[in-house]
Amino acid sequence: MPGKSSLRWSNWNLLLLVPLLMLVTPWFNFDGPRLFGLPFFYWYQFAWVPVGVVCVGLVHVMTRGEPVVRDKPDLLGVDDLDEGAK
Repeated sequence: MPGKSSLRWSNWNLLLLVPLLMLVTPWFNFDGPRLFGLPFFYWYQFAWVPVGVVCVGLVHVMTRGEPVVRDKPDLLGVDDLDEGAK
């Protein structure tokens, strides 16, 4: 494995934990209240889908411009990153 991989960490990454709250099923393992005939268990899970999408999208937008390594200069040029360059 060439080079050392480093993780990108930002406080925004904590938002990625929010969608995991839907995995705690005892919190929502109920039949009522029903919404359009769906038991609470199902519509509650469906409600978490847009919440998860918003959380992941927000983390992506807020962290996409951050460099992976901050304390070292970028030694690769555009030609080094080109697929056809040898």
